[in-house]
Amino acid sequence: MIKRVAAAVILLWALGFALFAVTLAQPLEGRTTDAVVVPTGGAGRIPRGIDLLQRKQAKRMLITGVARDVRPIELAIANDAPPAVFACCIDLGRSAVDTRSNGLETAHWIERRGFRSVRLVTTDWHMARAHYELRSALGPDIEIVDDAVRSSPGLGVLLREYNKYLLARAAGLIGL
Repeated sequence: MIKRVAAAVILLWALGFALFAVTLAQPLEGRTTDAVVVPTGGAGRIPRGIDLLQRKQAKRMLITGVARDVRPIELAIANDAPPAVFACCIDLGRSAVDTRSNGLETAHWIERRGFRSVRLVTTDWHMARAHYELRSALGPDIEIVDDAVRSSPGLGVLLREYNKYLLARAAGLIGL
């Protein structure tokens, strides 16, 4: 009996992983939202968000999880962006240290600004967990639109992220 339960759990985990790996989020075009949120930590995320702002696909952007010693001008230079875009339209969130706190920091920012829709820009392999954490922090009244930055994740990255996603969902189920 124990062997069958263990085999069923392993099979469900493997099927879930296969589904996770083949259904990674995709980039989104042609959609306007009130805001863009970009968690730090992955190549292409910040440039994608800046591009969306410059194309008027959102009014404002939050970069969540920025280190305390990073200045806006440094991010502008590093991302080949006009400093004026940072001055007018980009906020730096400095309290988040992980995906869960990115969601909480973003939820507070959205609430303060009164936004009703947000575009989440993160790496394709990170989207499922980032979306889950943001949805958990925001509740059902704010529309979240996923806009993934394509990558070429290795098996190790996918396995780690899938397990983190499962742990986040389990924590949510038990109220942690």
